[in-house]
Amino acid sequence: MRKTVMLLMVLTLTVALAACGQKNNSSNGGNASEGSSLSGSFLASGSSALQPLVDQVSKKFMDANSGVSVQVQAGGSGTGLTQVSEGQSQIGNSDVFAEEKLDAAKAAELVDHQVAVVGMAAVVNKDITIDNLTKQQLVDIFTGKVTNWKDVGGNDQKIQIINRPSSSGTRATFEKFALGQKSEDLQGSIQEDSSGTVKKLVGETPGAIGYLALSYLDDSVKAVKYEGVEASADNVANGTYPVWAYEHMYTKGEPDAAIKAFLDYMMSDEVQNGDVVELGYIPANKMQVKRDVDGNITK
Repeated sequence: MRKTVMLLMVLTLTVALAACGQKNNSSNGGNASEGSSLSGSFLASGSSALQPLVDQVSKKFMDANSGVSVQVQAGGSGTGLTQVSEGQSQIGNSDVFAEEKLDAAKAAELVDHQVAVVGMAAVVNKDITIDNLTKQQLVDIFTGKVTNWKDVGGNDQKIQIINRPSSSGTRATFEKFALGQKSEDLQGSIQEDSSGTVKKLVGETPGAIGYLALSYLDDSVKAVKYEGVEASADNVANGTYPVWAYEHMYTKGEPDAAIKAFLDYMMSDEVQNGDVVELGYIPANKMQVKRDVDGNITK
């Protein structure tokens, strides 16, 4: 009888501990393992500036949620916004507010999830001797008024522009906050859909200049200062460097369970203090300034 009672007590304790563990696991929000019973597939398309972050985080999310498949494609912010608006993708990644690319009615159907901030810099081939350009010098280069590096303090060498298409949010951000105006596609300039290809071409082409998100910078290209201010995460966060954008992940209406879990994970401390910083973005809550859809800055 004594053995039977002890056995029952052990079994009761085991069941109680298991139930407690399940309860604790279910309350562990904000990590990749949350919702391990989730299932479904979705596509996140658009901004190539945001692509490295979404790529990296989606792999970690799928590792923890084997029933979920996440596909990530670039193509530009305009493409991402159009695709999510038309139902061709479930998340539209964008460097710009939806109102800047879509008409008001379509933009109003989308829900904005701001997951980070990214700075953008003019980049040149490493053999270019200059390390700073003013706003006016950049305007002169990208409008074709200046075509040789000697006219902005460099060597006697032809300038080769590597540009992004009009659908690009990186281009829209660079034009709005670095140039202060739109630029035309000049004859002889090269246009590429992908930030990765822009980096490759700037690094390999003599006399080349382009622009990239800080998340793409490495030793293959040289980022130049803007009006004497270095393009860095700290300078973006404190408002001294003006060429930056929010990274948006738009959904059409409220997301389903799997997409919501993914977006929640994007905003978790693990991702914001880990992947976001590691890849050269700035956590949105670290910004000391804010910017509205019209580009106005507030503290």
